Amino acid sequence: MKTTSNWQIVCTVDDLVPESGIAVWTEDGPVAVFYLPHRLPALFAISHTDPFSGANVLARGITGDIRGEPVVASPLYKQHFSLVTGQCLEDESVQVKTYPVLLDGDKIRLGVQKSGKDTKAA
Repeated sequence: MKTTSNWQIVCTVDDLVPESGIAVWTEDGPVAVFYLPHRLPALFAISHTDPFSGANVLARGITGDIRGEPVVASPLYKQHFSLVTGQCLEDESVQVKTYPVLLDGDKIRLGVQKSGKDTKAA
């Protein structure tokens, strides 16, 4: 079985809201895309699912900065997740998935991993 990256278009620049996130649907499930225009890079993408509640709410969280690390606070239980690594700052055993994200003209693309059977002959 091999894994490949598929650059999926999930929204446009006009869909983004500065200093906050939006929820998008991907082949891998719901993803939260954050636009922080005062940072470089300015785009971040993590799983939209809060691992503590199981609810799809992280895009609605409040963005901020803790010791230079861009974070989002879950709107439910207030845990902070790094937008760079997905690591929960309050519980190091918990981490959300991160996604590569890029600007392609006016489109936002996410690198979504697809698993499939390797069709090469042995």
